Amino acid sequence: MPQNPPSQPQKNNYRVFGNMALVVPKELEEFEKSSSLTSPRPFDIRFQVPNFRDFLRTREVGEFLSGALAGAMTKAVLAPLETIRTRMVVGVGSKNIYGSFIEIIEQQGWQGLWAGNGINMLRIIPTQAIELGTFECVKRTMTSAQEKWNQIESPKVQIGHVNINFSLSWISPVSVAGAAAGIVSTLACHPLEVLKDRLTVCPDIYPSLSIAISKIYRDGGVGAFYAGISPTLIGMLPYSTCYYFMYEKLKKSYCQTKKKKSLNRPEMLLVGAFAGFTASTISFPLEVARKRLMVGAVQGKCPPNMAAALAEVIRDEGLTGLYRGWGASCLKVVPSSGITWMFYEAWKDILLVEKRIL
Repeated sequence: MPQNPPSQPQKNNYRVFGNMALVVPKELEEFEKSSSLTSPRPFDIRFQVPNFRDFLRTREVGEFLSGALAGAMTKAVLAPLETIRTRMVVGVGSKNIYGSFIEIIEQQGWQGLWAGNGINMLRIIPTQAIELGTFECVKRTMTSAQEKWNQIESPKVQIGHVNINFSLSWISPVSVAGAAAGIVSTLACHPLEVLKDRLTVCPDIYPSLSIAISKIYRDGGVGAFYAGISPTLIGMLPYSTCYYFMYEKLKKSYCQTKKKKSLNRPEMLLVGAFAGFTASTISFPLEVARKRLMVGAVQGKCPPNMAAALAEVIRDEGLTGLYRGWGASCLKVVPSSGITWMFYEAWKDILLVEKRIL
């Protein structure tokens, strides 16, 4: 029986890349040659330009614009209350609302009630847009993550006889979204808050926006625009978390009780106002310390940190000093919260035409 000749081992080619040699099988090399001869494939790159009109119709853009418009309209109406509240919180002038109102009229005229309102409008438009947009986005993301997490078995870790179940069911998406909204908007817009406070409290030293920017930068550089950022974040965290949690919880409970799908405009006004009142009352001492730190440098007696600011207030005015200006704050925050939510929901109804994406 004839024997087949032994098969010759196929010789592989080597391709060198720098200091590395790559072994290429002979079959692959022959396939590449035949493919290049029969059907060469052109190198094609395609770019697709996004449709700008479709982009503007997305839910995120609609929520962003709704927040900006709601914030601008609210601040335009309530600017005098913001001016009075800031003066009382930092201890400038009279200690009551009526006295502060009269002082402003006598010293600066009616336009004094809107002192710093230009920068306030520039501040509130991006602040409310970022804050409400972040809140909606994080809330949807957290809710979706919880639903997906609950559909599958949660990861478990066993340590001896103890089983640890990693579950997201105990986390409130609204609370996480509220905290994230406050932190992100504060980091983005804090310099505008510093400018607004300087223009409001010391109009003689900072008569215009351009002078305020140049003087603050000359005195402290870029870091001066972030004066008091730590206490601001500390104060914003409980306020923002409580504010959004109370609004969503009250809205949901009220709709379930009345067997309704959504609130009407007056109900949004009341629910938003109560949420703002609760959040402001809880976090107001931190707001007092924050304002002291932000404008203390102007008066030449800036406390070194938030704890020192709180101790200074208690030493000078007692525990009641922690709530000095609380009435003026509620007078501003309560209607502001209610009006903001009412305008925000109204603008969402206008800009987000397709109700299904809500």
